[in-house]
Amino acid sequence: MSDEVGTSTEEETFVGAGLYDRWRTVQGNEATVAAITVAAVAVFPWLFADAPVLSDVLQGYRGLASLILIWGIFAIGFDLLLGYTGLLSFGHAAFWGGAAYAAGIFSAEVSGLPLLVVLAGTTFAVLLSWVLGYLSLRRGGIYFAILTLAFAQMLFYMAASPLASLTNGENGFTSVHVEPLFGVIDLGLPVFWPVSILLGEMLYVFVAAFFVLAVVVAYRVLNSPYGIVLNAIRENEQRAEFVGLNVRRYKLMAFVISGAFAGVAGSLFTIHGNYVPLESLYWTESGEIVIITVLGGAGSLFGPILGAGLYLYVENVVSGFGTIGTLWHLILGVIFVGVIWLFPRGIWGIVEDVREAVRDRMGGER
Repeated sequence: MSDEVGTSTEEETFVGAGLYDRWRTVQGNEATVAAITVAAVAVFPWLFADAPVLSDVLQGYRGLASLILIWGIFAIGFDLLLGYTGLLSFGHAAFWGGAAYAAGIFSAEVSGLPLLVVLAGTTFAVLLSWVLGYLSLRRGGIYFAILTLAFAQMLFYMAASPLASLTNGENGFTSVHVEPLFGVIDLGLPVFWPVSILLGEMLYVFVAAFFVLAVVVAYRVLNSPYGIVLNAIRENEQRAEFVGLNVRRYKLMAFVISGAFAGVAGSLFTIHGNYVPLESLYWTESGEIVIITVLGGAGSLFGPILGAGLYLYVENVVSGFGTIGTLWHLILGVIFVGVIWLFPRGIWGIVEDVREAVRDRMGGER
């Protein structure tokens, strides 16, 4: 009898190892990453806001699900710069808020078609990041960080006062006008039934499409020769120069790509809220994206997305809890210190440790 049990256990292990090996052959494919991302964003709003038991525990809502994806795009782009290139920018609010204002003004003065609004905001962010990157990358280390912060603060004060006739000053830009997608699809309407059970409104579908595209683009960049060069610059900039790489040009392109991601996210933020607050250009926005990226795990594709989810959850849901809601800043600080202290690789580091444990159990190679 003991032999039968032993044989059964070996067969289960063999089947498990076979499934694991099969998974290993496809896990790195771009199509697999895209499929997993699509599946995740498809069920996320339902699990977060409407699933039995789970939604009661989380107390999430669908509007926050869209906002998490928007900040996720922002975090993916920022991590390309911080986690993969080793450049710490404290001025990414310039691209996030600048794109938000550009998108809002474009919607009010030129066209409110959502795709054109996103294109206008992203174009502004790309051009701005090109100029600020060219100027800031002339210095490295802390000087680079301070320069980016200074440029972003200059934009904040320009939006607050000299350009108040255009930006509406401290009141923020309130004249955002979003038209139906392609002129026929109202983003505020629900998706057709029964898909609406999972996705809710068309606005979420619109944001989710950009989110999936952002993940795929970032994955392709990181797994291309260009991504390898960025990692080489992060590990040893001088050695990268010695082998003939134009380090400054690669860093500038990384800065521009990161700015483009921030531009897409800032434009979607305008469409999502129909409003552009002046605070979107303030230095605290730059600080938040640094915290989100480090909390989730700098140098990983999906870690910053988890960081964005946790940060926004505490900010928007936990802050509404009766007794501890007013202490949400303190709670967020404790979470940040605890995660970084115990798990320096962030939330994604925890996920990878669990994955390693499962891999060992399944008999895979480390």
